[in-house]
Amino acid sequence: MLTAETADTVPANTQAAFALPTAEELQSVRTILADAGLFGDTIRVAYLGLLDPPRGSSATDRRFRVFLHDVAGAAPTDVVVSATHGTIESSVTLDTALSGELPVLEEEFGAVEEVLREDARWLAALAARGIDVAQVRVAPLSAGVFEYPNEKGHRILRGLAFVQNFPEDSAWAHPIDGLVAYVDIVAKTVDQVLDFGVVPVPAEHGNYTDPALTGPLRETLKPISITQPEGVSFTVTGGNHIEWEKWSLDVGFDVREGVVLHNIGFRDGDQTRSIIRRASIAEMVVPYGDPAPVRSWQNYFDTGEYLVGQYANSLELGCDCLGEITYLSPVITDGFGNPREIRNGICMHEEDWSILAKHSDLWSGIEYTRRNRRFVISFFTTVGNYDYGFYWYLYLDGTIEFEAKATGVVFTSAYAGKGYPYASEIAPGLGAPFHQHLFSARLDMALDGDTNRVEEEDVVRVPMGPGNERGNAFTRQRTVLATESEGVRQADASIGRTWHVSNPNSLNRLGEPVAYKLHPQGLPMLLADPESSVARRAAFATKGLWVTRFAEDERYPTGDFVNQHSGGAGLPAYIAADRAIDGEDIVLWHTFGLTHFPRVEDWPIMPVDTVGFKLRPDGFFDRSPVLDVPANVPPASGGHCH
Repeated sequence: MLTAETADTVPANTQAAFALPTAEELQSVRTILADAGLFGDTIRVAYLGLLDPPRGSSATDRRFRVFLHDVAGAAPTDVVVSATHGTIESSVTLDTALSGELPVLEEEFGAVEEVLREDARWLAALAARGIDVAQVRVAPLSAGVFEYPNEKGHRILRGLAFVQNFPEDSAWAHPIDGLVAYVDIVAKTVDQVLDFGVVPVPAEHGNYTDPALTGPLRETLKPISITQPEGVSFTVTGGNHIEWEKWSLDVGFDVREGVVLHNIGFRDGDQTRSIIRRASIAEMVVPYGDPAPVRSWQNYFDTGEYLVGQYANSLELGCDCLGEITYLSPVITDGFGNPREIRNGICMHEEDWSILAKHSDLWSGIEYTRRNRRFVISFFTTVGNYDYGFYWYLYLDGTIEFEAKATGVVFTSAYAGKGYPYASEIAPGLGAPFHQHLFSARLDMALDGDTNRVEEEDVVRVPMGPGNERGNAFTRQRTVLATESEGVRQADASIGRTWHVSNPNSLNRLGEPVAYKLHPQGLPMLLADPESSVARRAAFATKGLWVTRFAEDERYPTGDFVNQHSGGAGLPAYIAADRAIDGEDIVLWHTFGLTHFPRVEDWPIMPVDTVGFKLRPDGFFDRSPVLDVPANVPPASGGHCH
């Protein structure tokens, strides 16, 4: 029952606005900044990213936001550049004591280690442990906010140390516990060296490719060949516009968020219907739960502080991606504003995904089987010791799924002794503190347009009694979330809680609003105390859902500047006005994540663990959208269904 008044099609002219930036375009941004006197020898680019076009704008104006850091100590600036018009649209000087610091620069990683090598207190602490500084690697860790003297307005990194016995040695196996340093990375000074006493350094190595550790490699795994003899079922036009089966979208890439999906739509009849305008993982925090003084401050905002996109891996066929693969190679900038290509940074392919639908009908005699498949868009990033895969899946039936894959090497400590309640012993004398990986998905919903509603749906057990004499009844209850304060919600798996997103102005053939349903996994949210520093800074992670009214400048759940920000920015600030959200242009912010009690099996390299969510159509279509899927898809070597 969609009508021209209620149905919203995905605009056909959006490809230019959402095209991936080119090296030439990024070089032009650098030139515009230099010509305006904003770029010099001491200036570094802490962030440079393409801004979305304003809502409702028909003109293509390629605007870039740039964070500029001065290594000489001058105040940073937040600049918006129009590459289309060759102009500076705005330039704001930041007071970092109020705004927070700009993201951590890659060149600052090694600087922490270099500064500490010249500090007498650091050298004395190593000497007391009998450790040669030449064998010490220092992890450059974001400082957080803990209100010690000289913290505000100073760009601080903390350093925890590890012994690396030879260049290929996994230093994570040998933590130097009881020791931490605070480094002012602009002044190149050591503010504090805290030594809580000598702790034995775990001696056993963790070199996971060493034949002495791996033993003989398996010879039992036979090859698996994934082929598509007639080619893939999707097309790529304009560099990043994807059409796969009935799906249509633009694949973007941001140095902060990584892969960003724009203009997600699904062809229904003769029109492509809008579902999501923009989908991204807008923040990620890793809070640690060990209160030991050397580690009690540990929490890292991998997206806002470190920018996961800039550490995206170049993916390799047969290793990271298997099958008929199409790659995109996004171009970002380095710290000096020079274009840098991430070769094969984004992997796209199809996967067979078991059964789509099946029925053997006893009355009609029809034997019906259809195979499912999904379209995969992914990238992998390495942030320090951990590696994360970000995977978006689109299914034939209109389902959208996101999955985060966590792997790499767990952050280690010396183990404090049997029964220590805040860490696992993963090797003799080697500990791994308990921690979480919490993500925030930003979903700019647009189901058949911008008049969207969110209802919270819970299952309800009906008491035995009149009308339910046998006690078998159960039902569901939906509650409209009408304002932003009502839109701050917690997942609850015990009552099957989901969130039903609909458009009351667009009805299906049964007269019901078209809808999608967000299915959370319902795992624990932030476990730190509500009064803790990390809870103030990562407020998004305390709740499973936040619903806000769309605003152009509300892009990150933790605010624009996360590094050393005291908290309260982002979602708490966005909802302070308590705007109406029922039947409005809305954004869903969904928190999901893992709580990790490291296992012995996670050492010396961690097998992938996964977490995510699903968005499934729930009355968005008039009937099953996969009735036209054929049984006899051209077969590969695995045979086919008759």
